[in-house]
Amino acid sequence: MSTDMLFKLCRAGYLLLVLLLAGWFVNKGVTGEYSLPFALLWIIPILLPLKGIIQGKPYTYAWGSFIICLYMLHGLTLLYVTEEYFAFALVEVLLLGALLIGFPFYARLRGRELGLGLKKNKK
Repeated sequence: MSTDMLFKLCRAGYLLLVLLLAGWFVNKGVTGEYSLPFALLWIIPILLPLKGIIQGKPYTYAWGSFIICLYMLHGLTLLYVTEEYFAFALVEVLLLGALLIGFPFYARLRGRELGLGLKKNKK
């Protein structure tokens, strides 16, 4: 798979995830299940890597994977504890799983194309 195709898939998946989670948490804030400020606090971390992901920066894809792990915990917990929101939780977990695989692969492939990487110690 080319890095361009992987970039487009990861970016589309990330934007879909942002819209999905923003809709979920804002809805929970409006309906009163969460306080609105608490709901907004859940949205802020997923927006931190937005600029770098849209621009295709491999370093952002690498550290963005760590932020996604927080939302994977949310999705897996929701999947386990509720039957009412099972479909939402399943979509969230599947999307996050795909991104947790795609982000590091894109970061690695694109980093190699750009000549980025860890420097090796010369002894």
